[in-house]
Formats: sequence, structure tokens, C-alpha cells
Amino acid sequence: MKTTALSYDSEEFIKNYTYNGSLGALWSPEKTEFRLWAPTAVKVLLKLGDGGVSAVIPMEKAEGGTWKKEVFGDLDGQRYNYIVRHHDVEYEVVDPYARAVTVNGQMGVVVDLSKTNPKGWNDTPDPELHSAVDAIVYEVHVRDFSISPDSGIQNKGLYLGFTELGTTTSGSVYTGVSHLKELGITHVQLLPIYDFATVDETRPFDSYNWGYDPLNFNAPEGSYATDPKDPIARIRELKQLIQSLRENGIRVVMDVVYNHTYYTEESAFNKIVPGYYYRTDRDGVYSNGSGCGNELKTERKMVRKFIVDSMCYWAEEYKIKGFRIDLMGVFDIETVNTLREKLHKIDPSILIYGEGWNGGPSLLDDNLRAVKGKAHEFLCIGVFNDDFRDAIKGNVFRAENRGFISGAYGMEESIKCGITAAVDHPGVDYKRVLYSRAPFCVNPFQSINYAEAHDNLTLFDKLTRSNPEDDEPLTIARQKLAGAVILLAQGIPFLHAGQEFCRTKFGDYNSYRSGDFINQIVWANKVRYYDVFRYYQGLIALRKAHRAFRLRTRDEIVRHLEFMPPQGPLVVKFLLKDHAGGDPWEKIVVLLNGARTAKQVVLPGEDWVIVADARTAGTAKIGQVKGSEVLLPRISCLVLVDRKSFEEGKKES
Repeated sequence: MKTTALSYDSEEFIKNYTYNGSLGALWSPEKTEFRLWAPTAVKVLLKLGDGGVSAVIPMEKAEGGTWKKEVFGDLDGQRYNYIVRHHDVEYEVVDPYARAVTVNGQMGVVVDLSKTNPKGWNDTPDPELHSAVDAIVYEVHVRDFSISPDSGIQNKGLYLGFTELGTTTSGSVYTGVSHLKELGITHVQLLPIYDFATVDETRPFDSYNWGYDPLNFNAPEGSYATDPKDPIARIRELKQLIQSLRENGIRVVMDVVYNHTYYTEESAFNKIVPGYYYRTDRDGVYSNGSGCGNELKTERKMVRKFIVDSMCYWAEEYKIKGFRIDLMGVFDIETVNTLREKLHKIDPSILIYGEGWNGGPSLLDDNLRAVKGKAHEFLCIGVFNDDFRDAIKGNVFRAENRGFISGAYGMEESIKCGITAAVDHPGVDYKRVLYSRAPFCVNPFQSINYAEAHDNLTLFDKLTRSNPEDDEPLTIARQKLAGAVILLAQGIPFLHAGQEFCRTKFGDYNSYRSGDFINQIVWANKVRYYDVFRYYQGLIALRKAHRAFRLRTRDEIVRHLEFMPPQGPLVVKFLLKDHAGGDPWEKIVVLLNGARTAKQVVLPGEDWVIVADARTAGTAKIGQVKGSEVLLPRISCLVLVDRKSFEEGKKES
């Protein structure tokens, strides 16, 4: 049968050329089986070794459109590529399933993965996670984390920077992993750590990139390794990073970018099976829903298989406990549901969430796309809540645009949408929510709540642009209020590294290749803005200590979260009642004020203990209100607990 781009979706092609087994270089001490899916190739050769010390071995056609070859002996460490011949052209390609690669990803490497495990790798227990809403995610780029001269970390810009404990700045505040423990987050989301294309690994510090330019999806990036030329070093050292975090009670989330590849015509995918892996129109023009020149056709069987196989591999081999899917709106719903099903079998506690939108127009049918508005069709997968994000600080694409914390009127319903994790709640009028006209989450853990991420301006830079008349104390007050809104909302809170001490990128809104000066985490700012850090730390402690802020179902939220009567613009008030979620505190009142003026607020009852205000947050008593009214200061949050249950809770603890 002749196979062309027009026949790839035919029943005949799918029946004859779908393979459900393992692909790649399958190592054992006695032999390695090489298997490649290349149904349109007329010949495939296995190239072992490189340069003048190589052998070229014909592979055999096998079931499901695959080619295979068994090579006997222990091939651990052997370099290999495939030579794929079509009727009129021949290509040398890296195995898409390669688990180890040479410098700059030029060749695959056969690997005995057991030799890459750090000591105790299989003995370290997973940090506890009873429910997805217990997660507090902290997003960071491997290099940014430690590259600053003031980090106190020896392995600057490297995986091993995450293995150093007790590091401090010259100002003697914790940095690195010790800072993460001190802050109290539960998950670290690493920007891409697979092998990406645009940083020359032979000179890793001469250039910079976030890593949204995929090259080899199943091998770690080499520029973060102590020796990029050693294919094993990058694997072992990434595992050391993960083990270090696990030993310190922190799970690792991997940022994955399966929506596109860096190369298109020249990609290994396209050279192995021309025209199969990418969405194109009838004229062969590539769809560009990624905004990067191409997009993978996830709805095709073997594309879906590759994505699912790859993510399951990372979960099993590297003990990854969460995946952030870049531009999930370019994926079809069946693929993301298949991912959830397969990963659930590995570990039900693995988080999966993604960007519920595209980066440009896509040829994928709107009804099939895994976008935010269809989250009810992928129930166990989260989406970033951009209604909440832009309501908090203003539109991310308009620097001067303001949000609730920066004084914009009309954001109250969108804030309430975020407070309720975008589930169906009678207290939210979706006709007045920014972008969504209906609840889009069925379960609270589907709402990823954030005010800042690696994309766009940092929150501090956004506030500086949108409120240029503010002095620094006022900007800091807004930064604190943003933290309170996110960390006291139902759903999963998400923080961008350095948000907790006013991170700036000097107004750079797209710093994906802007270098270390712009992107580094300046740990000295933790000293400068230590009160902001302490405030975020206190909010996290409050959230972790009290289940009322982590309700697990929509029914719990409707039953226990009640919005108090409106009090004009820029004020949102809500009550968590009846020992919400089994909380020891019977009644908790949260008051949020984005206005420049203080507000007198009537409380639902008398005799309250204050546990958070404009300056301090936590679980301890910092004030008391004996009556039924309280003054809510400008640009601030107040959290109050009924005194009786607060005192009873103290006795029990």
C-alpha cells in the first residue's frame, strides 16, 4: 500500500500501521532491541558509534510499521542513530525515543538507567499529598534559581544547585532549597528540562533560553549538567535534583511542550515519517496554533502514543509528580484524557494541568480542543485561571491596564470566580466575569490560581507600570494583597519564583532569551523585601494549617463558602462557615480591599480574632475585634476567626 499524507488518517493505514509496543533502544545486559516506527520508509539502517568507529546494520521490517534490530552484548553507553531511506532521499536521525543523547542532542545513546540512580533513589518516600488542592506550586527555571552571584550556591545554573542545603546570601537569609522549605511550598514546577535546541551545550553560559524549543523529548537538557558531553551526567544530576527536593518534602512538576517542535521540515519526526506528525492544510501549509511555526497532530494514533509514552516515562523513571502542559489548547481532548488515565495508573496523585488556550489559529476542530471552556470534558486535569489572573492585576497584554489590587472597578465578580475555583456557585454572577460566561471547573483542583508566571511582566513590574504614581510602600501593599487573594482562594495556588520578594525583570515582558541579568533570581531582594516574604510565608502556613481554604469538592464550596453582602467597588468579602472541610475554626471571615480608602465592614457576629492583616499573616492571634464591625485598611486583607473556636482550636492543638 502506498502511504501518503492524504492516507495517514484512512482506516487501512491506522489498522496496518499502528504499533502498541515499546519503541526506542530497549537495553538489557544480554542484548539491546532497537525499534523504530517508520511505516513509509523503504529501508532503515542502524548506525552504531560515530566518526570513524561506526557500524551500519540493516534493520528488519516488523509489525505495525516498525523496523527492528537486536544487537547482542552489553551496549550500555553505545551511541546510535537511524538512517531512514525514502524513495528519493535518505536521512540520518536521532531516535525520537532516545533516553540519553550526546552533546547538543546529535546522537542517541543506549543506557542502563539503573546506573544513573543516585544512592537511595528508590528508598526515598514520596512527600505526602492527600488531595490535589493541598498543592502549592512554585515555578522556577533551573538556571535562574542559582545563577545570581549572591545565591550562595556553588553549582550555579546547574541541576546540582538544587542539592545544596543551608545556602544563604551575604545578608544571611536562606536561598535555594532551604528557602523553598522555609517558604512552605509543596511542588516545584521546573521550566523545560528535556533536551532543547537553542543553547549550545559546549558553551552553555554563552546563551540563554527558557527551553520552549524542544529537540529530544525523552532526554534531559545538557546545559544544566556539570559535564554536557557526558550523556549520563545529565540524567544522574537531574535525578539528584529531584531526590534532593523529595527528601525535603517537595514534589517536582515538569513543564512539558508537546504542542510543537523547534524544527519542522528538518525535525526527526518529519524525516522519519514525512507529513505524519504535524497538522497541515490541504496545501501542506503547517498549522501554527503554537505560535512557533508548527503544531503536533495529537489526534493521530502514533503522535498520541509518543506523547503518552514520553510523559509516562518521565513519571516512572524520574519520579515526576506533576505535568504542566504548554498550550494545552493545541491538544485534542481524547489525548489529554488518555494521559490522565495512564498517569493515574502510575500514581493517582500526579498533578496534570495546562494552559487552556492556543498560541495562534489552529486547524484542530474547536470541539476537540482541550481549552479552558471544555474543562468539564477532562475532569481530572487543571487549567490556568486567566479570568482570576487578569482580574487581580489587569490584562497581561496591556501593561498599563489595572486589576482589583491596582484599583480597577468592576473586577469583583471575576475575583469571586477565582475565590470559588471557577465552580458553579450561586454567589458568582458569570455575566460580569471577564472572559468566561459560565463556570468552567467541575472540581476545585481544576482551577490553577495565579497572578504571575514566567510569561509577561512580573507582578512587581506590572504594578510599577500600571500604577506609576505609587510610592514603593503602596506597591508592596498591592504585592501582598495579590498573595492573599491567591493563597486564600479555593483551588491550587501557583507562585512564580521570586514573587514572594517582589521579583523584577526590569520591565522585560518576554525574557525567554534575555540572559541572566534579566532572568536571575536576585536573592538580595529577599533581604530588601523580607516583610513581603514573611507575609507570603504566613499565608502559606495559614492555608496549609486550615482545610477551610482547601475544600475538595464543588459541593463543599457551595455549602461552606458564602459571600457577604456587597459593599461597593473594590471590596470582596466572604465567610467560610460551619467548620468548612472539617476545619477546627467554625467561622472564618476573609476581607479583601483593593481601594485606596479604608472601609468599615459589618461582621456576621461579634467577638473575633485577627490572624492576618496588612502587615502580618499566619495562624497566631495578632489582634481582636470584640464588636461586630471592623475597619478594613486600604489595599489590604483581613482574616478573622470567631474567638470561641479559635480558642478551642488552640487547646486541641
